[in-house]
Amino acid sequence: MKKIYIPIIMAGALLFTGCQESDFSDDYSSPSKIAETTVDKQFAGFMVTNKDYVLPSYPNYFIVLRTTLTRYNQAVGWVNATNQYVPGEAGIARRWDNYYNMLAQYRELEKVYDELTPEEQNKYRVFMLTATIYLYDHTQKVVDLHGDIPFNEAGMLSQNGGDYIGSLAPYDNAEDLYTMMLDNLKTFADELNNISFDSGTAVLFNNQDFLNGGDLDLWKKYCNSLRLRMLTRVSGVSSFESRADSEIASILNNPGSYPIIESNDDNIQIEVTNLDTPINSQGFETGLEDWDGNLASKAMMDHMNTNADPRLRAMFEPGESAGGVYNGLDPLLTASEQEAAVSSGELAIYNRTTLSRNDYFPGVLMNASQVSFLVSEYYLGQGNDAMAKTAYETGIRQSIEFYYWLNSLSADNAAGELMPTDEAEISAYLMSPGVSWDAATTGAEKLGLIGEQKWIHFNVVQSVENWSELRRMDLPELEFQADQANPQTLPPMRWIYPSGERIYNTENYNQVSASDNLTTKIFWDVN
Repeated sequence: MKKIYIPIIMAGALLFTGCQESDFSDDYSSPSKIAETTVDKQFAGFMVTNKDYVLPSYPNYFIVLRTTLTRYNQAVGWVNATNQYVPGEAGIARRWDNYYNMLAQYRELEKVYDELTPEEQNKYRVFMLTATIYLYDHTQKVVDLHGDIPFNEAGMLSQNGGDYIGSLAPYDNAEDLYTMMLDNLKTFADELNNISFDSGTAVLFNNQDFLNGGDLDLWKKYCNSLRLRMLTRVSGVSSFESRADSEIASILNNPGSYPIIESNDDNIQIEVTNLDTPINSQGFETGLEDWDGNLASKAMMDHMNTNADPRLRAMFEPGESAGGVYNGLDPLLTASEQEAAVSSGELAIYNRTTLSRNDYFPGVLMNASQVSFLVSEYYLGQGNDAMAKTAYETGIRQSIEFYYWLNSLSADNAAGELMPTDEAEISAYLMSPGVSWDAATTGAEKLGLIGEQKWIHFNVVQSVENWSELRRMDLPELEFQADQANPQTLPPMRWIYPSGERIYNTENYNQVSASDNLTTKIFWDVN
């Protein structure tokens, strides 16, 4: 795994919350009143603004994910309650506000860059390319949560001379945003292959790039892997189908021009190296563990137990009263039965050493296993069974390696020492009935295997990606207890917009209000 030594880089970073009208303009502004900044400092400030939604944090895990995506994904077990499939305003607004604070910082970066001479712009071009790749990663996530969002005209208060009313942004069509991002990422991929800059710029880039440490090869792999993810996400949409096939083929057939993440050494993640900096994961413990947010789900435990998954002991701990058995909470039990199961101490929890009490847990954006499963899905669709199998099994091996590596980072020993895995255990897992590629007899069954492995690999670590892939693939097939006391009886198809949009951005919101419900699917969800 790559190691990046992180300086304190808070210059230019501004964090906000938004609930009142006076705060709402922050969503569509550059709220900073910066007297002076530079491209490199603004680049770091922009990237650090959303660190709490990359690195595991209390606000994200407890306020946003605990009652929404980790449950919709059945990555965790929970006690059923009324209204459980309606995402709360607090979580929606918090994540929305953070994204638009980050976008505002990006607009300030654009502003600083645009004021440079052509020669200076050429010198600092690497900052704009990589910042935009990072922005598109998070923009895709927000689109996948909500659908249409303000983007092209959002965050322009500083550029508009402080005109708040004139800076309220219209909503851009989700499909159009995907098209724009895919167009630009292809251009960026080609440009990164030919970019050059002087040694002084290289030093600045190395110092301020706390994601990839100034490593252009990693940025190229990030860019092309992001393209692969976005193309796969829209591959079932008729208007994107041909483009997805041709561009994915171009990426996979031209690794010299379009490299992707191929090993865990290439993983795109913020690595924690110094707990005395703001780049740490110390909020993970309370974020995941409080109010039993770390209980295992029955569906995940059943799959991992049945197939003797080597990741089981790295990802989970058996309950204190379970005699070493990994039990998950059944979502179909009554609430009283579930409460009794929780109180019994027999339910497994997420491994505290590997995850929640691991202060060195990285901020995961994209990794090798995720990319391998995307590659496997592509080759399966193309009828290339051998290549699909190779990528599938490679993805499993990379996932196992990843979770054992995470455990090795931790300075905590709450879960005790982790027994290493070996080739015999991994090979046996690959041949187990619920995992074996060769045991699956149809393309649908093999796609189901990919979907299950994505789900296990993502779990609570990549919750947004997990929910997006579950909605797109409808795999694995999960059962939920219907909430008959609420019109929203099952998990939603999307998040609604925060109430501030209806109140303060009314005219623009009215253009999308008809689809602002929990049942409208995102455009790529065609199953």
